[in-house]
Amino acid sequence: MENAIAWIFIFPLFGSVFVALSRYVNIKLAYPISVLSMAGAFWAGVETLCQAMASPNHEISYLLGGWTLDLFPRGVGIEFRADLLASLIALIVLGVGLIVTVYSKIHVEKETPNKEAIYYSLMLLQITGLAGICLTGDAFNLYVLIEVAALTGYGLIAIGSNRAAAATFNYLILGTIGASLYLLGVGYLYIKTGTLNMVGIREVIEANGLADSATMQVAFVLIGVGILIKMAFFPFHAWLPNAYCNAPTTTSCLLAPLVTKVMIYVMIRMVLTVFGVEFSFESTIWVSWMPWLVVIAIICAAFLALSQREIKRMLAYLIVAEVGYMVGGVWIYNYYGLIGSIFHIISDACMTLCLFLGAGIILHKCKTTHFDGIRGLFSKMPLTMIGFFVGGFSIIGLPPTCGFFSKWYLITGGMVSGRWEYLVVLMFSTMVMVILFFRLIERIHLAVDESGKNLGKGHGDLGLSREQTRFDEAPLIMLIPLLVAAATVIVIGIYNQEVVNQIETFLQAYDLPTGVEYK
Repeated sequence: MENAIAWIFIFPLFGSVFVALSRYVNIKLAYPISVLSMAGAFWAGVETLCQAMASPNHEISYLLGGWTLDLFPRGVGIEFRADLLASLIALIVLGVGLIVTVYSKIHVEKETPNKEAIYYSLMLLQITGLAGICLTGDAFNLYVLIEVAALTGYGLIAIGSNRAAAATFNYLILGTIGASLYLLGVGYLYIKTGTLNMVGIREVIEANGLADSATMQVAFVLIGVGILIKMAFFPFHAWLPNAYCNAPTTTSCLLAPLVTKVMIYVMIRMVLTVFGVEFSFESTIWVSWMPWLVVIAIICAAFLALSQREIKRMLAYLIVAEVGYMVGGVWIYNYYGLIGSIFHIISDACMTLCLFLGAGIILHKCKTTHFDGIRGLFSKMPLTMIGFFVGGFSIIGLPPTCGFFSKWYLITGGMVSGRWEYLVVLMFSTMVMVILFFRLIERIHLAVDESGKNLGKGHGDLGLSREQTRFDEAPLIMLIPLLVAAATVIVIGIYNQEVVNQIETFLQAYDLPTGVEYK
């Protein structure tokens, strides 16, 4: 399909308009219009990836307004550029969006009654913004799309309870600071290079020898810190736990797998495409101290997760730890580390989706996600628990889930680059995750309380009535998306080499070290 990139935006963008208008016709039309819009966008995303894979240079471009790429640097006008990296991450965004949209019906009707049209309209705009972030080739347009995603995210969180509104305010303050720093950095880039096209900026840096320019160094720091704030890198994570835990269930299911991962993609895009490998890794000091900040971030997030007694809050801190994984994979400056980072963006989106979909079902059935209220769920909802723990085992890194293979590349990158502190902290956090999820299994499957006291009357007795353990599985409209997400985690793991091949093809142009010992 020609212009598949454009259709990625047309489907959800126009879908959001029709959804908003549905409140004046029949509010029940909001859900089916949203599902159809996301199905169309996902189809366009698949087409875009196939076209990028088939292209001789493994990328396709779409310029708004009929502009061309003939002029230096990189033509005039806003370019949407789908190389293999952008296409892969955009497809993950659209796939997660489709699954969450299908899953959302019961939660949205229950948690935001009579607001379905507003909610789904914001949701489609959120996905449009996130997909646009992945595919834009213009640094200022990227800022605009970051703000589109942020503003709709604020609305999707605040539309819930009063506590959600308070959490949104914290998110808004930190998000605004991060976006402002990014925009200021882009301003410095434009002053020095005279272009906003991402590839064009790098061409000017290389052609004019700007690697040692103080202006470029300041721009790099401003953009880098802004992105770290937006991705909730520790200690800029304060907005994330409350926002994801107090938001409506569907909102947390959509934002948790995507927002931080898309911002890590932005960091990789800035490092490789905008500033270039030589400038980012050899002309700045980030490669020296960022791995140590990653170590601190992962350790602190792991201990914070250990202290939680509520599933969604525990998962929120695990997201902060996973952000550290991916940031570390970039800044150990190694070919395998970057493969691991990119692969882990894909893996973490899928396994976080599993976990939050499962947590949403638990909340729907048990009215709580506190550890004290989940006893007996293996008997009551076995399929839901299977889907949930597939995501959990993937975060731990058990084969054949995708989490095992992405962690494998991250660990390999740490070994060959000699960053043993990063390697050790990966192993440490993996052990913490083993404790967390096996503690959950213990609380669900065994009759013990927080202190270890046996609540049952013997082996196999959960201390619950027959009614409390009676089979009562989730509605199919919620269960099927969870099982599809769990199957995706396993399928990506089994066919991991196909994904890695595309990542390797993308990285071939950057001549990254494969076995350089850090000095």
